Amino acid sequence: MSPCQTKKPIQETSPLKRSHFLGFPFSFPLILLREMMSSWMAGSALLRQLGPRLCSAAGEPSYTLFLTGYAASATAKSPAAALVRLFPARMASTTAATPAVGGAEEESKSATPKEASTAHPSERKAIASYWGIDSNKLVKEDGTEWKWSCFRPWETYKADLSIDLKKHHVPTTFLDKVAYWTVKSLRVPTDIFFQRRYGCRAMMLETVAAVPGMVGGMLLHLRSLRRFEQSGGWIRALLEEAENERMHLMTFMEVAKPRWYERALVIAVQGIFFNAYFVGYLLSPKFAHRVVGYLEEEAIHSYTEYLKDLDAGKIPNVPAPAIAIDYWRLLPDATLKDVVTVVRADEAHHRDVNHFASDVHYQGMELKEAPAPLGYH
Repeated sequence: MSPCQTKKPIQETSPLKRSHFLGFPFSFPLILLREMMSSWMAGSALLRQLGPRLCSAAGEPSYTLFLTGYAASATAKSPAAALVRLFPARMASTTAATPAVGGAEEESKSATPKEASTAHPSERKAIASYWGIDSNKLVKEDGTEWKWSCFRPWETYKADLSIDLKKHHVPTTFLDKVAYWTVKSLRVPTDIFFQRRYGCRAMMLETVAAVPGMVGGMLLHLRSLRRFEQSGGWIRALLEEAENERMHLMTFMEVAKPRWYERALVIAVQGIFFNAYFVGYLLSPKFAHRVVGYLEEEAIHSYTEYLKDLDAGKIPNVPAPAIAIDYWRLLPDATLKDVVTVVRADEAHHRDVNHFASDVHYQGMELKEAPAPLGYH
């Protein structure tokens, strides 16, 4: 080596690189050791991150929960619970996450969805929405907190009990007679099945009566979109009718608890009636509205018989459900008789609206040419 040449520094060779000079039998154990060390370090980092989520409330080892999906203690978690803790709902939602306070995670303190839904509104925690939608706190006229989310205070009303309950449309045309006898024939199996169990009968009646308004409003809505025209307020009027009938159902659900076979009957009847009324409204709206008018007449008769049994003591005149007191603005000491009375008045108004709609079609006009009876209760 000449004096002008500089001496290159000797680089340290790693055991793995040096092992290549030793041949495969000596290099393989070193390669295996390196892979094991890397896997161990990666696993340790993963457990440090996921360990708090996989541990149960009682503090059982996270390794057992991670590998088997359950723990050996009494507070065992299911595999689904382990996945929920691994992938919390916040990761799949747009709800803003609340930072942890004092090192404790908020999700461990928050109530479950079931508990939150059954808790009193004053006890529910405010939901911080990513979209900025806040639920305003509503109060009643007396200053107490409004506890219903299915309707608002401005949607409540006092029923008009002065309406004539004896009005009847005499069928004259062929379609009117078909509609009349169709409804009369539907009453026969209803009388046989329910007899004088008017609580369950009312529940079944409302599941059917809430369908026509929704179907009619939906079809008028689609027609308004297709033709680029107004509906004269009839879309809203029919949807109001459907919502009012649904509130009748929510009320009677508190009075009569349906059995499993009654629930199955509701599903079958609703499926058949919805499709039949849908086709009927497409073919002849005047026939469809006439059918509903006669259905409401039968509903008035059924509720009148219901009141007779209440007056005779055959059915206990229990206190009115809380939802009915707030929806119809009844007195705090209202009874079931008061509820049936206001529901019967609602049905009389629906009778008038549907017979009126049918008459509009019979006169060769469209519904948009006649102002809709909005808020006609």
